[in-house]
Amino acid sequence: MREDRSSRTAEYVALFRALETARPAKERLFADPFAREFLTGSLRVGERIARLPLVGGSVPALIDRRWPGPRASVVARTRMIDDAMLAALDHGLDQILLLGAGYDCRAYRIEGAGDVPVFEVDHPATQAVKRRVVRETLGFIPPKVSFVGVDFNRDDLGQVTAAAGFESGRRTFTVWEGVVSYLEADAVDATLRWLRSVSGPGSELVFTYVHSGVLDGTRKFGDSAAWLDSVEAAGEPFVFGLDPDGLEPFLAERGWRLVEDVSTTEALERYGVPAAGVPAFYRVARAGLPVS
Repeated sequence: MREDRSSRTAEYVALFRALETARPAKERLFADPFAREFLTGSLRVGERIARLPLVGGSVPALIDRRWPGPRASVVARTRMIDDAMLAALDHGLDQILLLGAGYDCRAYRIEGAGDVPVFEVDHPATQAVKRRVVRETLGFIPPKVSFVGVDFNRDDLGQVTAAAGFESGRRTFTVWEGVVSYLEADAVDATLRWLRSVSGPGSELVFTYVHSGVLDGTRKFGDSAAWLDSVEAAGEPFVFGLDPDGLEPFLAERGWRLVEDVSTTEALERYGVPAAGVPAFYRVARAGLPVS
């Protein structure tokens, strides 16, 4: 991602969420009324077509034929993380941390999220767009939302989040969605260790990652080439992956207990959505800390 512009990948994710929102209420997995407001150019046109009767369904179908997997996987991971956040809010939270928040609008659309401090951590260029859209859509920035500008590969997360009011030792729900696969291994390691050091009892972390086998060529996942090529073309290639078989000890070494780890293909099947043609290398994991 260039220093002077927002993430193109974040805009594609917004498109996929907007397309899901455009589906009939009884069929869609979630509704994100903010997503369409982040779209520009041809993506905005595509979203408008998707809302038209009769022809609207052709837009996601065309995307899935050309790039099998990304759209459906974003839908699956969004619903999974929504469910996890709602459950965590029901159990009680002190704060929410969105690492690499992108155009994630859970702070504004998930019931109860606005009742606790939310820290949105991301690149300043992406945040500039986010702040503008939220302000234009809501008319204001909710008082409990703090925007924290950061470069994950260079900045000290502890310093920048503490300066924004993030409190160590509190029960925290952390979302690390669509970020890990773009970081260097050292940055992933440092972030996981830092999160463990500042998260209080009962805290939870949910994150997405790609199977390392798809990056080093040791595993084949159907028609995955188009997906990998698309993120490369966007200037934000996948550079880091994890082996699901080793995830539990990997997290344990960094102080976390693995709770759940599923591919987005498995998640789609869980929600009753056809997953044929979706490469199973993209995954969602949940980890937690004991309550006491």
